[in-house]
Amino acid sequence: MENLLAKIDRLAGGRKAGIVVPSDGLAHPKTKRAFAWITWLLVFELVLGFGAVVYAVLIARAGEPVPFAVWMRTIVVLGMTVTLFYFFWRATKGFYWGYQRLRLFTQIFPVITLVMAAIPGLYPVWMITEQIVFSLVMIGVGDFLTGDHLREVFRKPED
Repeated sequence: MENLLAKIDRLAGGRKAGIVVPSDGLAHPKTKRAFAWITWLLVFELVLGFGAVVYAVLIARAGEPVPFAVWMRTIVVLGMTVTLFYFFWRATKGFYWGYQRLRLFTQIFPVITLVMAAIPGLYPVWMITEQIVFSLVMIGVGDFLTGDHLREVFRKPED
C-alpha cells in the first residue's frame, strides 16, 4: 500500500513529494489543535457537499428542474473535498507537499466558488447559499494553514 501512496504522492507532490517536516513540530499541541479543527471543517465540507447532492436529487424527484451546472457543481465539490482530505492526511503525516497543496487549494477554491456564485442565473438560490457557506469554511481552513505556527512547522525546505 505504501508503494501505491508513494506513487500518488510523487504525482501530486512533484519533486518535493519525499520531503517530510520534523516530527517535533507535528507533535506540538498547537499543531494537533489546528489539525483537529481542520478535520472538523473538512468533515463539515463533506457533509455540506453530500447535502447538496441529496437536496438536488430530492428536488429533481419532486419534478423541479435541476440545471446541469448544479449537478456538475455537486460532483466537483465532492471530488475537491476528497482531494483536500488526501492532501490533509499527507500533511498530518508530515509531508510538506500535502500542506502546500492544501494551503493553495483552500486559498483558490473560495475565490472560484464565490465568483461562480455571483454569475446571475447560473445557480438557484439554495446552491448560491451552499457555495457561500463552502467558501467561508474553506477560508477558515486556510486561516489555520496560514497561521504562524503551521507555517513554521511546514517551513519551506531549502533546495
